[in-house]
Amino acid sequence: MTRVAPFAAAASALLLLWHAARDRPAVTVNAPAPLVYPNSAPGTKAAVTAPAPAAPIAAQQAGVASTIEVIVGRNDTMDAIFRRMALDKSDLAAIRNLPGIRQSLDFMKPGDAIKVTHTTGGEIKELSRKVSETQTLKVVREDAGFAAEMISNPVETRIRTAGAAIDSSLFQAAEASAISDVVALKLANVFAWDIDFVLDIRHGDHFTVAYEQIYQNGKYLRDGEVLAAEFVNSGKVYRAVRFAPDGGSASYFTPDGKPMRKAFLRAPVDFTRVSSVFDPARMHPILNRIRGHMGTDYAAPTGTPVHAAGEGRVSFEGTRGGYGNAIMLLHSNSVSTLYGHMSRFAKNLRVGSHVSQGEVIGYVGMTGLATGPHLHYEYLMNGVHMNPQTVRLPGAEPLRADALVKFHSTATPLLSSLANPPQPAAASTSMAAAPQPATPQPAAPTTAASVAPQSLSDTQSKTSVN
Repeated sequence: MTRVAPFAAAASALLLLWHAARDRPAVTVNAPAPLVYPNSAPGTKAAVTAPAPAAPIAAQQAGVASTIEVIVGRNDTMDAIFRRMALDKSDLAAIRNLPGIRQSLDFMKPGDAIKVTHTTGGEIKELSRKVSETQTLKVVREDAGFAAEMISNPVETRIRTAGAAIDSSLFQAAEASAISDVVALKLANVFAWDIDFVLDIRHGDHFTVAYEQIYQNGKYLRDGEVLAAEFVNSGKVYRAVRFAPDGGSASYFTPDGKPMRKAFLRAPVDFTRVSSVFDPARMHPILNRIRGHMGTDYAAPTGTPVHAAGEGRVSFEGTRGGYGNAIMLLHSNSVSTLYGHMSRFAKNLRVGSHVSQGEVIGYVGMTGLATGPHLHYEYLMNGVHMNPQTVRLPGAEPLRADALVKFHSTATPLLSSLANPPQPAAASTSMAAAPQPATPQPAAPTTAASVAPQSLSDTQSKTSVN
């Protein structure tokens, strides 16, 4: 039996394998149940069509379009964006060939947004980008090719009037009344020829300003121009109205038509601290002896821009003894100005160069005899030093008689809006209670501190596509 057992086991194994092969189920193809049509005749069977094999996933999605928004980066181009997003470059070439489109398409700056609708294969279905605040370029693929149109996005201009009292600084007072820094800076520029906003500002000074706010589709975008303003400085009232004479650029004028613009700025550096005033008998801090200080020192960080106080020509540029790096400008009416201790000069500025009022001519430093970074500024008339803070500055030409009529018709309603300003808010109290954002975003002009009076109803809201 022991000899037969192995042969019996092998035979049993072979028998099991034979049954397993014989009992294997037939291979069937799963087909959907036959379709039964309710209106078919009794006893008939609906024809069953074998389903077509499923297409690959990539082929199924080829016709599905998706939309992306691309934010333009530094040194970005349309070619680079198409390569990065794996979009069809031949589509870009076709779009560029559309009449008058190339400039609007290719001129981009960082931060611009481009919206593209495309297939997974990179085929462009639609492309749009905002060319300007009031225009959007839209390109759509049609049966015959691409078609482009420029869509108009009109903006609405509303007028807001607001005021504030100054406790410590112009910007803090403006912030307390939800006036943006942009408007505050424009306000300072309006009165820059009469008020030094570093040296002359006093606690209790107050201002009222009527300015534009730009909306689009009911949404606040930004602040526009200052239309009229009043500033009370140490009890003296200054008022200005924006006006553009026929064929001329807009500027600011007093209520009687005299220009706010003077031949010279009161201060050549924006919002800095006066570290030393005009003093012919001053003790020099480095030489330790009496040596007149024949100008005004403006303490400011190194690199702060220095502006030309008036239009003129460069008569000196270089190192000048204790002044360090210095520039001298010659102006009309025998006036000259000097700027000392600068860290460096503006590019392409040479002796004989013409400069405009407000043009950057250099940057604050501490070259020469200086204990810290500051600008030393001198004002000379016929070679005689004058106090830059008190010298009477010559004005520009007033409006001609033929322009005064139009000016008064423009100025009257704007000045009326300043006559009944909102109650000025003390900056320190308002800020402690509820800090306001630097950029206001009111839901409607009626939510502002005050809106222009009824006499301005025809200009409070206007649509523009310029």
